[in-house]
Amino acid sequence: MRQSLLLFFLLFSSCLLAQTKVSGEVIDEFGEPVAFANVIFKDTNEGTISNENGRFYLESDNNHDALWVSFVGYELLVIPLDKRTTYDLTVTLKEEASALEEVVVFSGKTSKKDNPAIVMLRKIWENRRENGVKKFKQYTYDKYEKLEFDLNTIDSTLIKSKIFKGMEFIWKQIDTSNITGNSYLPIFINEAYSKVYGDNLLKEEKEILEGNKNSGFSNNQTLIAFVKDLYKEYNVYDNYLKFFDKAFTSPLSRTGIDVYNYVLLDSAYRDNKWCYNIVYYPRRKNELTFKGDFWVNDTTWAIKEINLQASKSANLNWVREVYIEQEFDVLNDSIFLITRDYFLSDFSLRKKEEAQGIYGKRTTLFNNYEFDLAKDKNFYKAQVDPYQEEIYNRPDEFWEERRMEKLSKDEKGVYTMLDSLKEVPRFKSLYNIGATLASGYYEVGNIDIGPVFSIFGFNEAEGMRIRLGGRTYFSQNDPWRLEVFGAYGFKDRRFKHGISGKWLLDRKSRFTIFGGNRKDVEQTGASLTTSNDVLGRNLASSSLISVGANDRLTRINLSTAGFSIEPAKNLNIRLTGSFRTLESATETFSLEYFDTNGDIQSTISQPEVELGFFFTPKRRTSGYGVERVIINDGDYPTFYLGYTYGTKDILDGDFEYSRLQALYSQPWNIGGLGRLYSTVEVGKTFDPVPLGLLSPIPGNQTLFSIYNTFSNLDFYEFVSDTYASLHLQHNFGGRLFSRVPFLRKLDLREVIGFRAVYGDISQENIELSRPAFESLTDLPLIPANLAPSDKLYWEWSVGVGNIFRIFRIDFNFRGNYLDRPDARGFGVTGEFGFSF
Repeated sequence: MRQSLLLFFLLFSSCLLAQTKVSGEVIDEFGEPVAFANVIFKDTNEGTISNENGRFYLESDNNHDALWVSFVGYELLVIPLDKRTTYDLTVTLKEEASALEEVVVFSGKTSKKDNPAIVMLRKIWENRRENGVKKFKQYTYDKYEKLEFDLNTIDSTLIKSKIFKGMEFIWKQIDTSNITGNSYLPIFINEAYSKVYGDNLLKEEKEILEGNKNSGFSNNQTLIAFVKDLYKEYNVYDNYLKFFDKAFTSPLSRTGIDVYNYVLLDSAYRDNKWCYNIVYYPRRKNELTFKGDFWVNDTTWAIKEINLQASKSANLNWVREVYIEQEFDVLNDSIFLITRDYFLSDFSLRKKEEAQGIYGKRTTLFNNYEFDLAKDKNFYKAQVDPYQEEIYNRPDEFWEERRMEKLSKDEKGVYTMLDSLKEVPRFKSLYNIGATLASGYYEVGNIDIGPVFSIFGFNEAEGMRIRLGGRTYFSQNDPWRLEVFGAYGFKDRRFKHGISGKWLLDRKSRFTIFGGNRKDVEQTGASLTTSNDVLGRNLASSSLISVGANDRLTRINLSTAGFSIEPAKNLNIRLTGSFRTLESATETFSLEYFDTNGDIQSTISQPEVELGFFFTPKRRTSGYGVERVIINDGDYPTFYLGYTYGTKDILDGDFEYSRLQALYSQPWNIGGLGRLYSTVEVGKTFDPVPLGLLSPIPGNQTLFSIYNTFSNLDFYEFVSDTYASLHLQHNFGGRLFSRVPFLRKLDLREVIGFRAVYGDISQENIELSRPAFESLTDLPLIPANLAPSDKLYWEWSVGVGNIFRIFRIDFNFRGNYLDRPDARGFGVTGEFGFSF
């Protein structure tokens, strides 16, 4: 890689800190890469293992003059090192096995029998619960966390790029990674200091933030929270370690012996404790595994040090490298406590080594452990103000005293560099483009225009539709927000509009008032659980391309007002009053019903009061304003219970009724078999209501895969007043395709789905809306024909995901009710998305 003179000088200077650096490739006599070869500085325990492509990088703070390279079936090779820095070294191993003097090395496919490393691994399993803070009743400790983003793999082409014109001063902060050997430029840093309290008897833990300092921008708390969620807490003793929504098999897992090769490399004192050094590496490619080594104590069998480096061939998008280090300290002869946790990820659009990327690094230090100091249960339950200004404005003296690891020269320079960078016009332009793509809104002063991805739409009522909206946005943490939109349909030649406002009155309880009005065209047959979201509009209402005629649409005029409160973390209680008018939006769809006089009516006017309970345990959010950003979306369970009362006595409502609805949604990590999503919905309307107030079984006539809908049902094909539905979708994450040689390199992922619903409708409700039902179907108007009451309706699907890393295609099959008119027995849908 060619470097500019400045870059060469800086890299040379950094070599003064790391005395010996060497990188290269291990190959055999035929030029084929040798994976998982041992690469060790001569006469030391400092070493590494080559990756699946034979590549390696090794760095030491000491001077070394030679390198040992070995692999089973090959001669030991000694490589002289004539200088401190040796890059792009090619090591060619010759056949004929040889033993490494004084050090016993196992390599290749290791045996599960008579392997001392396996014996020690079983000892670790037997003692895994006796280590760490979980052995005490209560615990408390100090925690210092440093998050950093670095632009990496910097070459002269990037430095001279016109993109960085006017920003050349940033290259003064270039350094070299001691893990990958690539050059990098720190561009963002955040420091946090917290006090952590835990009670193992109560199964509670609470972290109180005491200080936070960052470089960058005032709205970067979402970025910080997002990175923290990517690097969520983990325990190396667990069978599976979850990163990026993927479950990696831990080298300490009870299933590890089927996934990894284990090698007893050495034994030595580590901080006055005799420990064994065990190296491990994967048995197969394309699985979610690591390579690395760990030191384990010979009496307590607790881990003293461990490092993990993700397999290069792992089916993981946008992540080129994952590296983890953990260090533990000895409290007494039987208890080891974590003192340092280091996590590095290398994000890149391409996995090639020469491609530019971004390092995301988290360093967490732990200190001042104290035990068995009980606190009242209310201490853990009490809500705290999410934002205290002094926490984010601590003086330098605070950090000098509490920072457990000094900042490097480059890290200190980031604070100054970012302050200067924010004033560069070109950087501001690049930042605005990135912000628009990420949020969907274009910033104009304190107004955001958008969402830009909802400007165009199409349906049978409106034809081509154009929508333009905006919202107030002074900062991420605004206590109030106003949002509006206007839309026009070229077929019906009608304007639509919406306005919504919300105001957070108390941060601690999150007491919020809200209200709004929307006049629009809506596809109300796309969901079971009703929503009073004024500006919410599902994809089925304006999909540009649909299967069959998307003409069963409703003109809705909805006004709402209410308040919500959060009495406990992630428990939201909402009371909403609403008034809506409903009428058909097309001539081919009817909402007609008989009134009390026997006359046919085509418009429904209905006030409602809804009391809803939303519980989302383990949900993580960023910000403290009226709107918060969910940072672990799709990674927590959701519980909803709602009661709705429709009245005739207020605002001249047409019907009086009660409705009860519930929903439970849960993601499940099934170890190394992937991830399962499940949703259960039940509901019942207790009094006679017309078609517009019933619960249609959600169909899907778009070409998109929409979770919680039935892909082979048309809108309003089934309608119910009582229902229960189940949705299951499992993503194997490439577990099966990785075993097929010609599919392995494509990194495809297998997806299967199953959906079923039971529904019923009373004859009284059928007779009330007979004119409308007669326009929906030619079948006799009995419950068994209008709702899946005699037998469950079900369908299943198989899909292939991660096509070009952004697309999934699903093949959907209808399980029954195939004799109905125009029944769709088979369909193909797809979805675009970015996932790891």
